[in-house]
Amino acid sequence: MLRYLVRRVPSAVLVLFLASVLIFAIIRLIPGDPATSLAGSDASPEAVAAIRHDLGLDQSMPSQYLSWIGNVLTFDLGQSYSVGGEITSLVADGFGNTVILTLSALLLAILIAIVVGPIWATTRNRWLESAITVVNTISVALPTFVSGVLLVLLFTVIFPVLPSAGVPPDGMFARLDITAQYLVLPALCLALPVSAVLSRFLAETLRTQLRQPYILTATALGVPRRRLLLRYAMRNALPTTVTVIGLQAGSLLGGAVLVEAIFAWPGIGQLIEQAIGRRDYPVVQVLLLLSVFIFVVIQLLTDLVHALLDPRVRIGGAQ
Repeated sequence: MLRYLVRRVPSAVLVLFLASVLIFAIIRLIPGDPATSLAGSDASPEAVAAIRHDLGLDQSMPSQYLSWIGNVLTFDLGQSYSVGGEITSLVADGFGNTVILTLSALLLAILIAIVVGPIWATTRNRWLESAITVVNTISVALPTFVSGVLLVLLFTVIFPVLPSAGVPPDGMFARLDITAQYLVLPALCLALPVSAVLSRFLAETLRTQLRQPYILTATALGVPRRRLLLRYAMRNALPTTVTVIGLQAGSLLGGAVLVEAIFAWPGIGQLIEQAIGRRDYPVVQVLLLLSVFIFVVIQLLTDLVHALLDPRVRIGGAQ
């Protein structure tokens, strides 16, 4: 397993390096002077020059890139001019809230898929199968901002049982029951399309497994179908499903931007929206690179879990 991990790390580092170069270049290709945008239209030339010097914009491009990467690696991210505050503190606070939201949404999506997938794969009731197909299709097709508004309308306006937006006033961990109330709607909104994809994929994988010769032979020998489904078919369907979960984690990160804006959830997504809207380039650079880093780490962990579940991957990767 260690050799398999070592083989995956260089490609992950290469992806991060290329992403950092691309992000750095794109930010500097945006029309306009970042220092002037941050200083404001009424700022004096001295103030603009000071901001340009602080951002390192008066240096050559290679020097700017090396200085930025050095600051990122040492967690010296500087000051936010528009959003306000130390970038390190802003990112740390937003990252913690986003992790809580995305992990809750991912666990909810996996739970829904584990329940719906086997039922969808094995049901012989045409009405139930049609109902699951319709709900699944709607969950995938409905945009996040529409489903978010519908959830707020249903659970805070028509049936006022949950808060519409925000975070617990006393903090995330003061009272978990209150935190759960604030977390349900944004997590459900974020989880719906992911759970639909996972449910469909798991159902199709299980159908494929249930048609395999070993299942047909075991069925002929009288092994209960539920045992075959849960012990054998589900186990063989897990490796590829884990890979899809890792890919969908990227969708959760992308969807978090809209969901956090809809539900006023103070995470990375909302911080990205504020930084882009106020043209706070230092914050945007860091947040984009952080998003890529998170996605690369998730993919690396997904590959490791896949290798643990399927020895063929681990053995093949060790050659």
